[in-house]
Amino acid sequence: MPRLSPTMEEGTLAKWHVKEGDAVQSGDVVAEVETDKATMEVEAAEDGVIEQLLLAEGTEHVPVNHPIALLRVEGEEAAATPPAGTAFKDENLRSQAEKAPESPNRGDDSAEEVLHQIAAQIRRNGENGHDGKRIFASPLARRLARELGLDLGTLKGSGPHGRIVKADIDRVAGTPVKPPEPAAALEAEPEPVEPEAGSKELATRRGIPEPVGLSDKQVLALYQPGSYEIVPHDTMRKLIAERLTLSKQTIPHFYLAIDCELDAVLGARVRLNALAPQDGPRAFKLSVNDFIIKAMAMALQSVPHANATWTEQAILRHRASDISVAVALEEGGLYTPVIRDAEIKSLSEISNEMRDLAGRARSKRLAPHEYQGGSTTISNLGMYGIDRFDAVINPPQASILAVGRAEKRATVKNDAIKIATIMSATLSVDHRVIDGALGAELLAAFKAHIEDPVTMLV
Repeated sequence: MPRLSPTMEEGTLAKWHVKEGDAVQSGDVVAEVETDKATMEVEAAEDGVIEQLLLAEGTEHVPVNHPIALLRVEGEEAAATPPAGTAFKDENLRSQAEKAPESPNRGDDSAEEVLHQIAAQIRRNGENGHDGKRIFASPLARRLARELGLDLGTLKGSGPHGRIVKADIDRVAGTPVKPPEPAAALEAEPEPVEPEAGSKELATRRGIPEPVGLSDKQVLALYQPGSYEIVPHDTMRKLIAERLTLSKQTIPHFYLAIDCELDAVLGARVRLNALAPQDGPRAFKLSVNDFIIKAMAMALQSVPHANATWTEQAILRHRASDISVAVALEEGGLYTPVIRDAEIKSLSEISNEMRDLAGRARSKRLAPHEYQGGSTTISNLGMYGIDRFDAVINPPQASILAVGRAEKRATVKNDAIKIATIMSATLSVDHRVIDGALGAELLAAFKAHIEDPVTMLV
């Protein structure tokens, strides 16, 4: 079971695309795995024959790195197949793996032995397959390399056993943002920062005590039997709970609110949509949310000190405005797909990209790099009739903009009462990164852009 995202600890084997005895090539899709955030494809790491499928479709709670299939590569003899007991079921998967006896007579039914076989196979093939036969790379690294036209054979991997990973592609492509030059106190190489790690691990490393609450039995005792339905937590709900609990426990939030007039944006939206092609590659249909994304991206460029992320060693100031947008799922939970480099994209580009990302988010088809990272997040509940609200910061970001509905209100202009369309926006801020005055400056810049959409066109 591959680790398909930094927060992934286990997954569900949703579907096999191969059968036992099938020949596969490196990069072929062999399975689909449901992670904490998406359903993703798993690719074959190298050429070979699928010798055995160790787990059945639908197996849940499969820990990362647990064997799910045996791949026999060229030159290897067929191994004795593990018995059916290896395909543990659902909730028993981890416990049976952990309780397996450590006797030398365990034989082929040992998951550990399978892992040793895999490790030996990698050692035989040499560092990252630079023997001219095979190249070891993660599926995401292969996909990015294809998109960028990079030859994996020319790269040196930094992953386990020389495997090429996403960081190696980013380094060659020159895409990662370099952190600011460290001060004298930080000249020593800092420890790696893992902002995307699970909340429990982060809390333990930082010495944060685990919250004490009521046990399940104590909660159930408060209600009459039969007066409720028990709905088990799914993986996404557990992840949301952990990350947002970590956010509230470790990030010092404060909130800034402002009202923005939207009449100019609404007028510009109507005119631009009337001029837009109805079909073809240049077709688009703008929403108010597209203007909000663009205005926030421009505001972060106007106030670059607020376009930042906190780490234990330094503050990372981002050059690009990568805007995450909260997308609610019908069955509960949410995604935050990221519009990269939103400050340099046109409104039509933002609109079409957001429509594509939101559609794939609702069907859980986003890749990790499409919803991880981001400079800030926009959460818009205006379409649900919410006037204003305070949102919880999505770690490791330092801010989130909560947007309410637009409504007609009486306002005073030039000592006269007029009717205007007003939208309330509340900025939640990490005080370690953004102080009050800086946050107010960012919100004022957002207001200036959203109230005068012409400024977003230059």
